[in-house]
Amino acid sequence: MLVDGTLGFDPGGVVAQSRDAEAAGYDGIWSAETSHDPFLPLMLAAEHTERIKLGTGIAVAFARNPMNLAVLANDLQTASRGRFMLGLGSQIRPHITKRYSMPWSDPAARMRELILAIRAIWASWSDGSRLAFRGEYYRHTLMTPMFDPGPNPFGHPEIFLAAVGPLMTEVAGEVADGMLAHAFTTERYLREVTRPALERGFARSGRSAGNFQISLPGMVVTGVDDEQRAATLAATRKQIAFYGSTPAYRPVLELHGWGDLQDELNTLSKRGDWDTMANLIDDEMLETFAVVGDLDDIGQMVKDRYGGLVDRFSIYAPRGLDAVQWAEVLANFK
Repeated sequence: MLVDGTLGFDPGGVVAQSRDAEAAGYDGIWSAETSHDPFLPLMLAAEHTERIKLGTGIAVAFARNPMNLAVLANDLQTASRGRFMLGLGSQIRPHITKRYSMPWSDPAARMRELILAIRAIWASWSDGSRLAFRGEYYRHTLMTPMFDPGPNPFGHPEIFLAAVGPLMTEVAGEVADGMLAHAFTTERYLREVTRPALERGFARSGRSAGNFQISLPGMVVTGVDDEQRAATLAATRKQIAFYGSTPAYRPVLELHGWGDLQDELNTLSKRGDWDTMANLIDDEMLETFAVVGDLDDIGQMVKDRYGGLVDRFSIYAPRGLDAVQWAEVLANFK
């Protein structure tokens, strides 16, 4: 199981964070699109690291178009010497239409076409074929020599697609190289919903799982002492409650018989009553969504739960661990 880290949200700390992650033994680092661009930090990370894989986790696909995504990913693949992973996600309709002022329709079908369009653009650069992509949502039919970077010496980047529901998960299996599972998922959901949907996607494209990777940013409750562990536990309850209040994630709760809780959490979230929401997350639910254990045991516990289900695991890590402690934790994953 590969173990990845995440870059913080402050672009000013990227160089130190990426160097530290590589020195600690992480296999990859992901850069999220929140209050900052997800691509720019990875250009800095590419310059100051040698081995570690670099990915966007996620970049909002529908805030952009296939051409600029193809260019960004191609440049980062070159700068990182073949270590870039293009992680894409759809976001939700209000953000796409109201924050980005971009169109929204049929997210799974649109995402499928967007990824196919990116691949068509890369193919035109690598083999010199005429760019002639005509789809329902995207149309790319012009590529002149001035704008053609030519073949990438490191090949095309891997594309990871974020998915929760079966439709988007099928798209990941059909056209992507990997899937970014949501933190608000469970072992049972991965086995009973995610894996079958991926298999349907593989079948649709006529391929097997092959080198396809599932990456999971998993919630972990641990710590160097009781105080740190208690703080991490409280924060994790709030995180589970926050995700559980979102209607799009209700199917995960329903699989476990907790669907009615989503209504209650949603109502409380509209009041901003976050503490009450956290108190509704009992120990059974906490331990279903999060791996809870001592620092020395957490690596094996993650492998026991998710081994054979996920290929890359990102840790929602507690604060306060020094480099030596983290190196010991990561060693337990290997």
